[in-house]
Amino acid sequence: MIDFLRRSRASRADVPIDEADNVTADDDNAGAESKYDLKRLMQQLPKNMRCSIQAVKLDGQSVAEAARRCGLSESGVKVNIHRGLKALAAMITKEGTP
Repeated sequence: MIDFLRRSRASRADVPIDEADNVTADDDNAGAESKYDLKRLMQQLPKNMRCSIQAVKLDGQSVAEAARRCGLSESGVKVNIHRGLKALAAMITKEGTP
């Protein structure tokens, strides 16, 4: 934003709010890094948990569709999601502590 203002010799008051997106920096790598981190964490889960979470939470399938896809019962999918998300949260917490 500062560079834009210097180049255009404008003050902050002169920049229309509609153009703010054009002059602010974006972190182009954030999405890719998040995807990589999620994939790395998911790989640490058992296969059935990974399949259940992928199908329902990431791919947007219903529990019934996920059960067919993963070869599990509907209640098995629900249990795997619950336990898997809990395990992912624990992994994230563990990685965040020095």
